[in-house]
Amino acid sequence: MRFLTGFSEIASGYDGFVLDLWGVIHDGVNAFPHAVDCLTHLRDAGKRTLLLSNVPRPNDAVRTMMRGMGIADELYTGILTSGEAVRRSLQSPPDAWWAALGERVYHLGPERDRPVLAGLKLITVDTPAEADFVLNTGPDDHRNPSDINEFEPTLQECAKHRLPMICGNPDLEVIRGGVRVLCAGSLAVRYQALGGDVRSLGKPDPAIYQPVLAQLALPKHRVLAVGDSLRTDIAGAISAGLEVCWVLDGLHGQALRRADGTYDQRRVNEEAKAHGLAPVAAMARFAW
Repeated sequence: MRFLTGFSEIASGYDGFVLDLWGVIHDGVNAFPHAVDCLTHLRDAGKRTLLLSNVPRPNDAVRTMMRGMGIADELYTGILTSGEAVRRSLQSPPDAWWAALGERVYHLGPERDRPVLAGLKLITVDTPAEADFVLNTGPDDHRNPSDINEFEPTLQECAKHRLPMICGNPDLEVIRGGVRVLCAGSLAVRYQALGGDVRSLGKPDPAIYQPVLAQLALPKHRVLAVGDSLRTDIAGAISAGLEVCWVLDGLHGQALRRADGTYDQRRVNEEAKAHGLAPVAAMARFAW
């Protein structure tokens, strides 16, 4: 694994980039100035950049959020979110599982994720007992997002009624504004343990990379993926046949960082190897 001091050391070797958002470009609250600068350099160099995120909101909602952070539309080529993938699958069911879901949906998640359902021919209900299926976009705003036990009664109730679950964000956890919180993936894992039937859309499923690569319209060997999560970003890109650069100052930062704030390269290599993954490069943060 090559350790970079800046993204400029590797960028010239590729024509396109698949970039994670949360942990690489922003922290869910604020954009990283160094990442915005890096996007600017890539745009000025004529590189193609596709933002691929497990956030459970449609593309347009995420674009709007990023504009508010100071990340302009012209800084990237395109975007695909898990929320957009869920929305498309609900609009045009890709297989029999989706087609059989029904029209009454119980939403487990915060109000800000509701745009996934906006305009669809579905009926949102207030309790699992009324639902045909559950859309899980993560912890809602009324319970502690760091304690999965707070969601146990709801998951038990969904399991009691044998509701199929759509997981709109396969991430297990994320760091939001400096605080580590649960994501929909953690709730989905617990629901599966209760015997629940779950479909997840997003990284690390290699299928999510197919429309991304189609939009970039580049050979795989000319595309580099960048992410901070070994389980989703790194594993997903490698399974899709892409080379990957691992951003350390994100989800795994606390475990890999020395007391002085630097990274132990031996520990970084060991962590990747323990996950059975081999990124081509690693860097502290997505900076030029």
